[in-house]
Amino acid sequence: MTAQQPSLGTYRQYRTIIDALPNTLTGQVIAGRLVVMPRPAPPHIHAASALDKRIGSLFQDGDGGPGGWWILPEPELALGVDADFDPVSPDLAGWRRARMPRLPTTASFAMAPDWVCEVLSPSTKAHDRDDKLPFYARAGVAHAWLVDPAARTLEAFVRDGEGYQVLGVWRGDARVRVEPFEAAELDLARLWIA
Repeated sequence: MTAQQPSLGTYRQYRTIIDALPNTLTGQVIAGRLVVMPRPAPPHIHAASALDKRIGSLFQDGDGGPGGWWILPEPELALGVDADFDPVSPDLAGWRRARMPRLPTTASFAMAPDWVCEVLSPSTKAHDRDDKLPFYARAGVAHAWLVDPAARTLEAFVRDGEGYQVLGVWRGDARVRVEPFEAAELDLARLWIA
């Protein structure tokens, strides 16, 4: 269940409300609206964790993979592109170390990531697809993934001008190589709870 406030506002205006939410709820300002939702369910948590573990070990740590990335769960992005999304937190994000050699010492990231991934839940699906995905394109994020544990799909997008072009949709237990991490095979079966 998603509760929305109809009036526009910024994160700073909603900060007190967000901080006062019980531990069973989480809040974000998406497209200028306060969106309160339940904490992620196990399928969401498992998919995000499994993806972070696989991509992170290969592309951040270089364990059997090329390395060269920072891969982080739920980073706070304060990109200065749109006050209605400042800050915003994707489920996962990655920066090429060639662009960002060191992690910032601040709580927020001012540099747009090279890749974001949103794990879809019933309470976040519409916001992730309809609000956050277009924002990421406007912010200059080159690659975006939407992972849906219920549908068992991975959708990948590449930035094309001000929007995204679909690279592909993979389902079920497929083994795939997907930009920008095509250097390694990803077994989708590991993302889903059996």
